[in-house]
Order: sequence, then C-alpha cells, then structure tokens
Amino acid sequence: MDLQMPEMNGLDAIIAIRGEFPEARIIVLTTYAGDVQALRAIKAGARAYLLKDSLHKELLHTIRAVQTGKKSISPEVSFGLAEHATDDALTPAEVRVLRLIAEGNANKEIAAQLSTSEDTVKGQVRNILSKLGAKDRTHAAMIGLKRGIIEF
Repeated sequence: MDLQMPEMNGLDAIIAIRGEFPEARIIVLTTYAGDVQALRAIKAGARAYLLKDSLHKELLHTIRAVQTGKKSISPEVSFGLAEHATDDALTPAEVRVLRLIAEGNANKEIAAQLSTSEDTVKGQVRNILSKLGAKDRTHAAMIGLKRGIIEF
C-alpha cells in the first residue's frame, strides 16, 4: 500500500530533512522507477534510491553502503538513468506543456492557459516529441509519466 504524505511530497521531505539535518543519510524506497524522479531525489540529497520490490538482500546491502557513506541506486533505475543520460532535458516550459497535454488539453487550450500563442505551443510540442522520441502526444505523455518528468 502506498501512503501519500499529507503536507509535502517525498522530494520536499528530503530537502526539508537535509536542511535541518545536513548529515542525514536518506534512502528512498519507492514504486517509481522513473529516471527523472531518481535523479531529482539524489540531487536533493538522498543517498540511495531503491524500488520497493527490491530483494531483502539488496536492501540490506544498500543500508550498509549508505552507512559507510556510499550512494546506491536500484539496477532497474540505473539502467533508465544510463539510457537517458545524454538526452536533451525538457525545459520548464516544455514540462508545463507536457503536463497540460497529459491532462487532455488541445494546443489551443494550452495556449490560452499559458497566455501564449498556439504557434508557440505547436513548436514546444514538436520539441517535446523530438526530445522524448515520442510518436505522438499520447506517447509523449506516457513517456513523461513513466520517466517521472510529470506526475499526477
């Protein structure tokens, strides 16, 4: 069962904990294998990023590694990080457009919500498709969700 934290998300919690206790050694245990989410967690100060279905042996090894000052990432997550390490990252504006696409908005609706032109949105959609290697808008939204670029 996944429990949602009522006041902040996991990333905000990592930042808050590290802000008060800079030496804290945080291990993220999650169901989300998205490379972007893992990278955000590590950059925020997590020492390890493991999937909940990790074997007990892997969890014990990770706890011991983090205790000695090392970092650790689940093999499944590390494959995703390696696969996308050289990809062009989406800009913050492109992430906003991708989130609105995933919510089912057409270009005209996105342009209205972002107070920009439809041509600007079309250009951003083209960039998103290219950067993600997506076939269409739906595929881009699915990639964005899977990799943790956007979330609901």
